[in-house]
Amino acid sequence: MGRALTLGGVWPSLVFLLTVACRDADTQGLRRAGTSTASPVGWPAFAGDAGSQRYSPVADISPGNVATLEPAWRWETGEVEHDAEDTGERVQPGRFEATPLAFGDTLFLSTPFNRVVALDGRTGRQLWAFDPKATRWGLISDDRAGFVHRGVASWVGNGARRIMVASRWSLYALDAATGAPVRTFGDQGAVDLAKGLRWPVNRRHLGNTSPPVIWRNVVIVGSAIGDRIIHEQDPPGDVQAFDASTGARLWRWEPIPQQAGAARESWENGSASRTGHGNVWAPFSVDSAAGLVYLPVSAASNDYYGGNRLGDNLYTQSLVCLDAATGVQRWARQLVHHDIWDYDAASPPALVTITVNGRRIDAVVLAGKTGFLYVFDRYTGEPVWPMVEQPVPASDVPGERAALTQPFPAWPRPFARQGFAVEDVVDFTPAIRAQGARVLAAVRSGPIFAPPSIQGTVQMPGWIGGAGWGSTAIDPVRQLAFIKATNLPVLARVVPTGDARRYVTDTTEVDPGRPLTMRLPDPRWWWPRKASPLSLPISKPPYGTLTAVDLTTGEHRWTIVLGDTPAIRHHPALRALALPALGVAGAPGGVATASGLVFITGGGAELFAIDAESGAVLWSFPLGQIGYSNPMVFRATNGRTYVVVATGNGAGAALRAFAVPAPR
Repeated sequence: MGRALTLGGVWPSLVFLLTVACRDADTQGLRRAGTSTASPVGWPAFAGDAGSQRYSPVADISPGNVATLEPAWRWETGEVEHDAEDTGERVQPGRFEATPLAFGDTLFLSTPFNRVVALDGRTGRQLWAFDPKATRWGLISDDRAGFVHRGVASWVGNGARRIMVASRWSLYALDAATGAPVRTFGDQGAVDLAKGLRWPVNRRHLGNTSPPVIWRNVVIVGSAIGDRIIHEQDPPGDVQAFDASTGARLWRWEPIPQQAGAARESWENGSASRTGHGNVWAPFSVDSAAGLVYLPVSAASNDYYGGNRLGDNLYTQSLVCLDAATGVQRWARQLVHHDIWDYDAASPPALVTITVNGRRIDAVVLAGKTGFLYVFDRYTGEPVWPMVEQPVPASDVPGERAALTQPFPAWPRPFARQGFAVEDVVDFTPAIRAQGARVLAAVRSGPIFAPPSIQGTVQMPGWIGGAGWGSTAIDPVRQLAFIKATNLPVLARVVPTGDARRYVTDTTEVDPGRPLTMRLPDPRWWWPRKASPLSLPISKPPYGTLTAVDLTTGEHRWTIVLGDTPAIRHHPALRALALPALGVAGAPGGVATASGLVFITGGGAELFAIDAESGAVLWSFPLGQIGYSNPMVFRATNGRTYVVVATGNGAGAALRAFAVPAPR
């Protein structure tokens, strides 16, 4: 069994201190041709369809009229920081990252505090809300960055529609008409996701940020487990499936193999029996016709030091295909061996049919944090273009043993910058470049997969990516993949915990004036709140790009700098400089439409409409606050088509809708 195996939030950016002042079968016809009739067209799944294409067949908003797009309505979450009922901990809403579902005129979505809300999609009027009381038990995994949640799922059965939401350790089934729990599902409307896992867990360490996926009457759920939870038998990342009608568990799949065989042997010294995580926190996908589910499996514990889990560590950091009805594994491809970079497979695997060298291929496409675009035959797991094992640098951290090689896709070319050298240091002025070079000289740098070190290693891409959880949209007609990339390095420095056998990452940054600096957990906080001094990314811009990849040839059709970083551009210390295009860092990607548009914020405070053929910006709108979500597009019964995007962080978070002016 070879390495390419075929079988059946909070992140810091590296800075230095400147002291200068498959849509289902019934919609295939719409997908091929686009639709511009007045019939409503919804958005039935978090990523548009079960196959996570993030594509709308609605062609009403086009390159010809997008310049007239204007605000239609706004709905605010109303969530604010408060004390948790049971623990007294201070809890706060984080970024509003949801993408709503749309059925007819009704939108269904989740808020940062995990509340489920139904809105009238024509006006933004709230119809009902369900509160699972996610904040009652305090912080999730001691994560103080704020609560986030990205969406819900829908199932129709027993003569009614149900909205499914995974919140913390519970899976709820709600009546779509009223928002009330369906009392015949599980225990009075909820299933306990902490029961019957590989070993008992502390429920407060389990979370969910992504929606379940649905195949027929099967609801499949992953989990979000905080990176800071590091101990023997920390929470396992088991994927579970339940009967959508009754809530009975149908199957459970273990990402860290417990059965004897080659996969378990990839966990040396019995580490499979004590290592947790390997969870599927990112959105995942289903081939509805074939009954296959595609899981982007994340890292094992701990993310940055693997001395206690030597070996390749299958099936973590892998794309895994399961039978949706039974949970039986069909195939797996490990994308990163023995991961020590937190290079999770974070973006949902997108299912699309492509034609390569005259051959029709039902493919699965995954954009990696690594900056590679991985393209496989979705039924066999064979790569569409070759993948080659290449030697990578060794680790000198005590007890660590990095993998000797890593899989490199021979094609397409990387969509994000990889590795870091002095040539990559920011060079706005000679003095800035010189200071950045001095900072770089004090740490290590090198190619992608240069391992974390005690001295500190510049890691590029950083652990936000490359590609993040929302990065990819697919136009199945043009056979284009649109990939949002972040180009910011991090400092991967491991420090002893007091136990010589264990290391964790140092979450502090490089600062030439002090050995350690403040934590910088969010790109909005690259600099102190006072204007001076300025902390600046050590890397040259652009910090964010959007690339169109032709899936028939693997060629990059175009790449543009997406968005801007105003707080750097307008900082008093840099205002006199003619800065280049900066771009915006962030995980969110776009939505593609049949008319040839891509709507995207990229994680910034501006919504763009991009021409799919050329990459030209055809329209933009300042949102007034961060838009850290993937937009969606739907047509209501009034004949109007709306672009909807979640915006904000904390108090004042709002769902915004845009439409072309109504006929008068």
